[in-house]
Amino acid sequence: MSGLSEVDIKRMRDQLFFEGPERNRRLSRYWLLLPLSAVIASAGVVSDSTATVIGAMIVAPLMTPILGIVLAVVLADRANLRRCVVLVVAGAAAVVAIGWLLGLFVPYPVVAATNGQVAARVTPRIVDLVAALATGAVGSVALARSDISDTLPGVAIAISLVPPLAVVGLTLESGAPHQSLGAFLLFATNVAAILASGIVVMAFHRVHRIFGAAGFRYGGAIAIIAALLLVVIVPLQINSDRIDKTFVRQSEVQAVADRWANDASWSVTGVTVSGDHVLIEATGPNPAPGLTLLRHDLNTAGLNGLDVRVNLVPASYQFVPN
Repeated sequence: MSGLSEVDIKRMRDQLFFEGPERNRRLSRYWLLLPLSAVIASAGVVSDSTATVIGAMIVAPLMTPILGIVLAVVLADRANLRRCVVLVVAGAAAVVAIGWLLGLFVPYPVVAATNGQVAARVTPRIVDLVAALATGAVGSVALARSDISDTLPGVAIAISLVPPLAVVGLTLESGAPHQSLGAFLLFATNVAAILASGIVVMAFHRVHRIFGAAGFRYGGAIAIIAALLLVVIVPLQINSDRIDKTFVRQSEVQAVADRWANDASWSVTGVTVSGDHVLIEATGPNPAPGLTLLRHDLNTAGLNGLDVRVNLVPASYQFVPN
């Protein structure tokens, strides 16, 4: 059984569609909240403030037309499908533009190397897709069932829509297009996940059979959503493999470097791995440990071929007089 009634469908249409006598009011609300959430998100990213970015997630209204696409597909409502797609595309472009404009007033580049909020959004992985699918399913269930609709603020926080778009604009203005692509991939991943999981939830409730009549013929729309999922999975998998390999390599180099440094009463303060390039930072008393021995230990551990550089910082310890 669906468990849904005509009243539920009307409620969902009222929540998601920009139609009827309330159309202008809903559109004005959307275009009022979206720029404000973009400003909040951009400011939160620039200041590296997680709390501010979360505030932008709660305010942002982008989830409404995305779920509207889901409902329009299921109900075979061509007019509302077009309207919601336009709102999502135009809204995303507006957020990117606002992020870029605000970046003009920041006297330094807002990039992953110096900003944790940017770094968290430019290398999405498969696990982000899994989380987004689950979150999108929760959002669709909360939409279909009014008794658990109070979970929607949590859904808005869990699935990131406006912040990655703000990062796209900020990193574009900072001259980091590769990071912009990564942030846009995160946004596209979240949108694809919401659409896919939303369609599944609505199918589970049999909305298309009960309320879509003979109109559920949007196989093309469903095929596009499936294709979008496949398109994002490829770069997500590439990112996941690269990050996993980097983490494993960093752990292996860290273990070898720690043993090498400890034998000379030194300590490793940091290991940075980027592809086949490794930077090891270590400090301790003179004499410094031999680099030839480090090379030998790395080769023995199967880490030969790495371009390793070591920053040795001699430390001098003195007693403070009483």
